[in-house]
Amino acid sequence: MIYKNKAVIVTGAGRGIGRAVAKAYAGEGANVVVAELDRELGEQTAEDIQREGGQAVFISCDVSREADTEAAVRQTVQAFGTVDILINNAGIASPHAAAFYELSAADWDKVMNTNARGCFLMGREAAKVMRNNPDGGVIVNISSTRALMSEPDTEAYAASKGAISSLTHAMAITLGPDGITVNCILPGWIETGNYGALREIDHTQHPAGRVGVPGDIAKACLYLTSPDNRFVTGAQLVVDGGMTRKMIYEP
Repeated sequence: MIYKNKAVIVTGAGRGIGRAVAKAYAGEGANVVVAELDRELGEQTAEDIQREGGQAVFISCDVSREADTEAAVRQTVQAFGTVDILINNAGIASPHAAAFYELSAADWDKVMNTNARGCFLMGREAAKVMRNNPDGGVIVNISSTRALMSEPDTEAYAASKGAISSLTHAMAITLGPDGITVNCILPGWIETGNYGALREIDHTQHPAGRVGVPGDIAKACLYLTSPDNRFVTGAQLVVDGGMTRKMIYEP
């Protein structure tokens, strides 16, 4: 088990993709920190991992707050001795659904601060520890295919995910000499709700033949953080069932 006793922080691990990622690493023997703003959800993820025989602790963390990110990394080191892997998953869409012309600066800032600033702050603090590890460390940022394409009225979210993708290659260049690799994953449609309620067309429009599930992103994280794949850095891994490669014409 290549992740046995590795210290892994997963932000936004209370639900959806983050929860699946946290459970995947715990299943591989890692010591997992569930960094989550929602205490009830975060504690539930940690308890579920422990019930299944894994190692996990919950740490309350608002990734947009510098003090919270510093505390999360500090508490991880106190609990598990170091930080080996960081999965920057925490993210939000605009808190108030609004068309472009009504999008407030406050909502724009909240999305950018949580998504892009959060990746920077957590990455910076984790890297301060990783650079002292014999084997360095690995950071994976969760971006989105919205960094490459958009639907109407998604400006804040798209901009934040584009920032994450650019931040990833900048960090990879900066942190490479310290033995730290940095990559990002761009999920497409990953259904975190009722998968059984999806329509046939939802699946068949994907070249892969189905809508994605959180476990698809967890597998991608395990790939990018494997010691066998340390030659991969600064990369954007699109995990979307082929949708961004599908040419679509209006009928």
